[in-house]
Amino acid sequence: MSPPVPPIGAAPLPPSPPPPRRRRPPLIAVLAGVLVLALAVVGLAVVRPGPVAGWLGGGDSPTAAAQSPEPAPPAVLAGADGNAPLPTPEGVRAALEPLVRAAALGDRVNVSVADVATGQALYGSGQDSPTVPASVTKLATGVAVLAARGPAYRIPTRAVAGAAPGEVVLVGGGDPTLAVDKNGFYPGAARLDDLAAQVRKALGGTAPTKVTVDSSLFSGPVYEPGWDSDIPTGGFGAAITALMTDGARRDAAEARRTEEAMNHAAERVPQPDLTAGRQFAKLLGLSGAAAEVKRGTAPADTGATATGTPAPGSELGKVQSLPMVRLVDIMISDSDNVIAEAMARQVALAKGKPGSFAGGAAATDQVLGELGLPADEISLADGSGLSRTNRISPSLLTDLITLAGNGSHPDLAAIFGGLPVGGWSGTLDERYQAAATKAGAGVVRAKTGTLSGVNAIAGLVSTADGRLLTFAVLTDRTPDTLDETRQALDRISSALAGCGCR
Repeated sequence: MSPPVPPIGAAPLPPSPPPPRRRRPPLIAVLAGVLVLALAVVGLAVVRPGPVAGWLGGGDSPTAAAQSPEPAPPAVLAGADGNAPLPTPEGVRAALEPLVRAAALGDRVNVSVADVATGQALYGSGQDSPTVPASVTKLATGVAVLAARGPAYRIPTRAVAGAAPGEVVLVGGGDPTLAVDKNGFYPGAARLDDLAAQVRKALGGTAPTKVTVDSSLFSGPVYEPGWDSDIPTGGFGAAITALMTDGARRDAAEARRTEEAMNHAAERVPQPDLTAGRQFAKLLGLSGAAAEVKRGTAPADTGATATGTPAPGSELGKVQSLPMVRLVDIMISDSDNVIAEAMARQVALAKGKPGSFAGGAAATDQVLGELGLPADEISLADGSGLSRTNRISPSLLTDLITLAGNGSHPDLAAIFGGLPVGGWSGTLDERYQAAATKAGAGVVRAKTGTLSGVNAIAGLVSTADGRLLTFAVLTDRTPDTLDETRQALDRISSALAGCGCR
């Protein structure tokens, strides 16, 4: 599996020569710029504060009407020209046919290209064939969770009073980014030390005596059976539980220091819920035998007691995750597998299904069908793409990207915020550098996917005329030539970027 990438999103391409270190603008600017780009193709505009500010918890101030309009953030990519000529199927075929036959792509190459504004299919080769998608699966997971939960939804982590005096039950809501303190791996994440402060205040004079963890919101196996055997120990996956801190990383500070060099690989704890419970117990001042943590179920809230002490089941505190729009951004930009699995379970819970691998897969299929996408062309076992039993057709991916980008479902455009940019960020940072692919630098924005023998890419590209297209290329029988395979994939999208294809 190709490793996830550092949490670096997209930024406008600088004049030559580029600076030595690339940084993205603030998330709200990226998202607003991407929304402008995606919606411009159908003549829509996004005016701030607009939906992005709402998703991130912003609101109108009392003097908003008297303030000057805030200048629009810069677009991440060049704005699409709504009047640009549409490529012809014949032109696209002429540009791509020689490239899809490259030996480095193997003997099973399935491709779909479509126009974002109209949805018109422009090229297909095995476009409806279910193919192993690897991490490109995260596009489907992102769209499904944005549709099911909404961009503003935040995942709660709660503490409630247990049955015994002083017992505190830590209830996991499925937030994989939850931090212990300000030194957490994910910037801006909810924190256990904040929750502990709320608990101490709610308990008043009652001293905490023990911590029980309730991670029952998620069920089923913690590892998907279709994952390669090295995933649990290789640093890119983890046991998926409803309660964890820092994506189950054993040492968040060390992971932050080495994230760029190690491509986000990090040692993970085997029982994330119990680890989080022990961290919480320490924050509550427990030590020795009192700090031992066991799993249990939070009691039902029975109401106030006559003494005024918290009754069993009463809430002692709550913290909430980053908004869903930001979790999706991190999931896609970093190719974060643990967040992806948590997002799939959020889809399941929103649809009344079990918070499990199977529940997430079934719910994602249901949501995509409700959006009018061909759900018979997707079969999932997980939400991250680590499973080799996943199947997605290229045409479903281009349909999905078209739906998110054509303005019919504005909330879904948030999936574009984390897409890496060719030659600039994420998994595309070092790609599109060769002469044969440089036309795609700065104008290809796509999610990649890699397992051994599997290479995929799907996203957006602007043609030489400024027409915004969506493309997906999936290969699952590639030879052991990773660099050559990636360059062969990049040549396809670069050909679209460099031509009018008419």
